[in-house]
Amino acid sequence: MGLFDKKEEPKADFSNVKSGASSAAVPEVKPEAPAVKKYTVKAGDSLSAIAKREYGDAGKWRQIFEANRGQISNPDLIHPGQELTIPVADGGAQ
Repeated sequence: MGLFDKKEEPKADFSNVKSGASSAAVPEVKPEAPAVKKYTVKAGDSLSAIAKREYGDAGKWRQIFEANRGQISNPDLIHPGQELTIPVADGGAQ
């Protein structure tokens, strides 16, 4: 065989390749639960009563107060209809 005599190599056949995801299984990713939830204040509610209901401990009212400082200046004055953020990541019950 001479230098210019080349044996032709077979070329790859991609005629049956389909576009899209690979054939490997992709695990399903579930979104994480939010670190907070919302609560609408009802008549007769207090931060300690909400903390007791949400966390099982009325003494954790300060967590709710701190999360809502933008709308609560006095923890003893909350009003029906206010929508409070309840942090659940700091040991709160879900």
